[in-house]
Amino acid sequence: MEAMDSPSSLHIAMFPWFAMGHLTPYLHLSNKLAKRGHRISFFIPKKTQTKLEQFNLYPNLITFYPLNVPHIQGLPFGAETTSDVSFSLGPLIMTAMDQTQPQIELLLTQLNPKIVFFDFTFWLPKIAQNLGIKSFLYLIVNPATVSYVASPSRMYKGANLTEFDLMNPPKGYPTSSFNLYSHEAKYIALKRNLEFGSGILFYDRLFNGLRLSDAIGFKGCREIEGPYVDYLEQEFGKSVILSGPVLPEKPKTVLDEKWASWLSGFEDGSIVYCALGSEWKLSEVQFHELLLGLELAGFPFLAIVKPPIGFETIEDALPEGFKERVKEKGIVHSGWIQQQLILEHPSVGCFVTHCGAGSLTEGLINNCQIVLMPHLDSDHIINAKIMGRELKVGVEVKKGEEDGLFTKESICEAVKIVMDDENETGRDVRTNHEKLRNLLLSHDLESSCVDGFCEKLQELVRELDVGFEVKKVKKIGSSLRKVFMKLFIL
Repeated sequence: MEAMDSPSSLHIAMFPWFAMGHLTPYLHLSNKLAKRGHRISFFIPKKTQTKLEQFNLYPNLITFYPLNVPHIQGLPFGAETTSDVSFSLGPLIMTAMDQTQPQIELLLTQLNPKIVFFDFTFWLPKIAQNLGIKSFLYLIVNPATVSYVASPSRMYKGANLTEFDLMNPPKGYPTSSFNLYSHEAKYIALKRNLEFGSGILFYDRLFNGLRLSDAIGFKGCREIEGPYVDYLEQEFGKSVILSGPVLPEKPKTVLDEKWASWLSGFEDGSIVYCALGSEWKLSEVQFHELLLGLELAGFPFLAIVKPPIGFETIEDALPEGFKERVKEKGIVHSGWIQQQLILEHPSVGCFVTHCGAGSLTEGLINNCQIVLMPHLDSDHIINAKIMGRELKVGVEVKKGEEDGLFTKESICEAVKIVMDDENETGRDVRTNHEKLRNLLLSHDLESSCVDGFCEKLQELVRELDVGFEVKKVKKIGSSLRKVFMKLFIL
């Protein structure tokens, strides 16, 4: 694709968390910036580069710099990202990422970008500052989540913050339209004590990044995230900048024939596509409830899930008689799939999602209706609340208040609501989804958001340049004073 000429182009480095759900949106944003003439240096685990190269639409401006990810005891050999390991081993991937610090410092020294984007590597702002580079904390989670779980008023309470406190929003939070379930608040409270690599607590990583970075950024637009951005600016006393919705560009590839052929065998809008992300591994019981719920709903379905805990393959874990009953009407598959192209297919009418930010964006810009089944993680939980209760563009799967477990009946119910043209809730959700879809796909919206984002980055760089000039003047002044004192003494 052809990039625009820009007389004031920036050189930007990207260093996202080693998870596909972070690497991919960082690359989507890189494409938007490169389209406007900015040069991108993208730091990426060596073996993961091949997975993302097809999404690099401006190879003349976006350069991948492969990183050697150190082996950490407890990780499988060759593991680089969270996709390579079970959810519980994520902290060890973080430890490995921390140990790339010498490589990152060397790259930043050699490349000398104006700004470096990062998310979980809280140590990066200090390196950037020493090199005269602006550090920009760009978070994939939405500002509503960060406002809810990591505002200073929350963080300074430390161990005194209980799960009961977390069931309600912090003081000054922009909305009171939702509270958390008991099991969700309990999870967030426990996560506050989660060590997430190198002996650092997860929320300490996040909070230190928020405190130490020169500015904070999120994917989104003021029409949706505005109140939460204002809240965070007030709480942290620094600029919080939105990049726009960062919608994925059209892939350069086509849908694999295997999937295209199967999808085309069904009527438009009739297939339920279920994808639970690269990290969620269900228990055997919940795995069975999910598949039986999809079967019970009565629609053809494609489920992309990992083998449940304790199983090596999907085949070994299927419910008894399931394969014979669903035959070709239902497919259960593990591994990576071309989700963006799947969701664009006219046969797909419903998307059951784990509520990751990237997946939600892909769902919102397509015609399929959304069933919200959040993975038990802070941003997924808040995403589901915003989408289901505030924006009302999807239906959340009912779960146990205390244990957080879903049933085949609750899966079936949520799917039927959004697929039923006669259901009142389903009609409201479809109407709201269509309005939001039209807003997100408005060319003026994304274009103006990204242009405004670039202007804010330019301002950030100008602040840096002014700061250097001031330091230079002070240094010259100090040298002159020393000369004057020597002359005076003589």
